[in-house]
Amino acid sequence: MPKKPQRHPYADRISFERILLLIATLIQYPGIGSPDARTCSSSEKHHDALEAVQTQLRQVATAIGINFPDGYPALATIRKDLQTLRDYGILDRRMYRWGYYLGTGAMSREQLQVVFNALASMAHYQGDPQVRQIYQTLEQRLRGLDLETQGDLFYPVRAYLNRPIIYTDPEEMVKQGKYQHTLFHCLETVENAIASGQLVELYRHRDPYEHNLGHLRVYPLQLFYHDIAWYLLYEYPETEHLEVERVDRLKDYCLILDTQGRGQPKQHQSLKIAQKLRESGWGIYLGHVEEQRLEREGKLPLELVKVRFFPPVSRFILEGECRHPSQKIHSGKRDDNGEYQYVDYTVKLPRRCFHEFSRWVYRYMGCAQVLSPPDLVEKHRQATQEVAARYG
Repeated sequence: MPKKPQRHPYADRISFERILLLIATLIQYPGIGSPDARTCSSSEKHHDALEAVQTQLRQVATAIGINFPDGYPALATIRKDLQTLRDYGILDRRMYRWGYYLGTGAMSREQLQVVFNALASMAHYQGDPQVRQIYQTLEQRLRGLDLETQGDLFYPVRAYLNRPIIYTDPEEMVKQGKYQHTLFHCLETVENAIASGQLVELYRHRDPYEHNLGHLRVYPLQLFYHDIAWYLLYEYPETEHLEVERVDRLKDYCLILDTQGRGQPKQHQSLKIAQKLRESGWGIYLGHVEEQRLEREGKLPLELVKVRFFPPVSRFILEGECRHPSQKIHSGKRDDNGEYQYVDYTVKLPRRCFHEFSRWVYRYMGCAQVLSPPDLVEKHRQATQEVAARYG
């Protein structure tokens, strides 16, 4: 006599929909069930993660037109469903004390560690307030996985140690009693404007380069970190002139002038031009209006700059094979010890970035001699004489 087929526990419609909705809830709300560190008090004795899962699951069901009976599914039912997901390998067989999530999303564990390291560096060293919040949330969710890997996941295998010289995080400003009225308090508005190409009004309240202070009507294009600080790249609507300003030199003021925006294609087009200017230059200064216009039209020829470096600095110059796409390095004769007597570094640059290039050369003041062009030679000679006079 044939065996009677065993009924699957999810054979009926309501059970099948329930398990699928649970999976959908975990996908759409990673970390669901985690206690919110910002709202939970230390005196709170108990936090039931399943209650949060239950509430969110019912909301997901309602959103797609499925109306469960009141109180359904019960917490015990959800606990049983979570065990089913473990049995099928959809959830790991470990505690999810800091919230439920499926796998590692779109990444392997090794890839996740690299991304986590990058987030940690941006949060700690580059002082990105938005990344700091994401990092803290992700760190909380991944504690169980870190314990499972015996602390390997959180170990900072890679780090990017450049630090800003200014306050960047509004919460840190409050804690340190160093409140700064800068654009860092309006980053969400700026980022939304960048994404949709909105025209905004900003306010430049200080600038050591003696640019015009006051209101700016611009299209913000990109926030980027360079060397010691965060900068904003933007475009003037009337002239299409591209300019860079340090974020802390702009006040905590960002007024949207055009809510519709010009769209991402135009944003991408302008960003591409700015990136080309940065690649051909040295640093982040993009030039004043007229010289930038000529450069963009291909009417401003690049100039050959040549610097001779002497030991021991010349050894480090030889190592920098990718400092600039147009560079050439020529080694002089060797001395009796087999070391090059000098190294000639040549590069083609637009004149707008001579100041930034000179600052790089000044780092090696006693071991560098500018050979061309003549005005840069004279500038370097005067700088060395001024240094010598101060020590005289």
